[in-house]
Amino acid sequence: MSTPNAPRTPTDAPESGPEHSGSDVFDRIAGSGSVRRTLTGAAAAARALTAGRASGDGAPTGAAGAGMTHSWLFTGPPGSGRSVAALAFAAALVCGDPGVIGCGRCMACRTALAGTHADVIHVVPHELSIGVKLMRDVIRDASKRPTTADWRVVVIEDADRLSDAAANALLKTVEEPPERTVIILCAPSTDPRDIAITLRSRCRHVYIPTPAIPDVARILVHELGVTEGDAKLAAAASAGHIGRARNLVRSTAAQQRRAQMLGLARLVYEGDLAFREVTNLIRTIETEAGETLDALDERETEKLAVALGLGAKGKGTVKALRGTRTEIRELEERQKRRRTRYLRDALDLSLVDLAGLYRDALLTSSGAQEVQRIHPDMAEIVDKLAELNTAEALVACLDAVTRCREALGQSVRPIVAMDALVGRLRKACGVS
Repeated sequence: MSTPNAPRTPTDAPESGPEHSGSDVFDRIAGSGSVRRTLTGAAAAARALTAGRASGDGAPTGAAGAGMTHSWLFTGPPGSGRSVAALAFAAALVCGDPGVIGCGRCMACRTALAGTHADVIHVVPHELSIGVKLMRDVIRDASKRPTTADWRVVVIEDADRLSDAAANALLKTVEEPPERTVIILCAPSTDPRDIAITLRSRCRHVYIPTPAIPDVARILVHELGVTEGDAKLAAAASAGHIGRARNLVRSTAAQQRRAQMLGLARLVYEGDLAFREVTNLIRTIETEAGETLDALDERETEKLAVALGLGAKGKGTVKALRGTRTEIRELEERQKRRRTRYLRDALDLSLVDLAGLYRDALLTSSGAQEVQRIHPDMAEIVDKLAELNTAEALVACLDAVTRCREALGQSVRPIVAMDALVGRLRKACGVS
């Protein structure tokens, strides 16, 4: 039985009408109804907890109390939307609409989703790992009381990048968070290689499955207003990876990079052109990294300069500034690691595209026509690959892509890993 005047969760809200437009923060989650039900129930329980405190009745018991916890672990394959679900949950926790929890319309919801809400701390690592210094800063912020909302929410993406020291530093906060703080860790899986067992055991686990292609296409049409055809192509080409699908329909550079990498399969048969192309691809990504990160690097450098007093005058200034070299060098090292991560991540995503092409060719070669193709717009090259190669050769090509991705993950220089990939592809395809 519903409680009179109790706020509705999005699943209870009507589909249309003046009070609710049918679009809320949880509409951003593709596919899984069980995930939506879990998070809307927890958000409702969280609001009941704060309402109980405000009325002086204390924390409620029963379903409301049991539905909410302070520490969460969201897992799912890359592109499943685990970080999207985490931000949607964060928005629902800070939502200011008294009638609909996670309305998606109020200022709190909009700023939470945009990453500008004062009580939502969104950690997105851009370096090879998450260090203990950053985590201590996050822990300090997490310990503060909310400023405008009922909850302070900390979302840590790619928690599998936590160093051992960072994970150990975070453990106490995850185990006993402040009363008004919620911590959400996002990682690929519960495997100890992805998340420390000690952290995993102290969190409520929510698995976000890879969404179906139609679900991703629906979100693209709804959010970006693209045509259904473009949305379906982007959803298929990204293999259901929501973030990549969004980027693919919005970014001309991403579309060109995809075409460049998929064209590599054809150039393998064209002498040394494939080797030249991987060099061009790396240069293209490095240029993108500069365009993306130069402004950020400049802002960080200027901020550090102000904090250190660079440009100041007067007695003692020179002596004081001698100690700034370490801070500047550390910043430069962090910026360098961020560019390295950008290049490796971009190459890895492009390699996933290439693996999808050989997978499509293998399906064509085996006669599995009813299976959804990853690159439906590349039928010509897929058919040619299936015609020129045996199934064993195509499997060898897939193995070559996997080995290249592993090499990049082991810090092999990108040009070395990519040249080795071309060599293995040529060998697998019988190119002398």
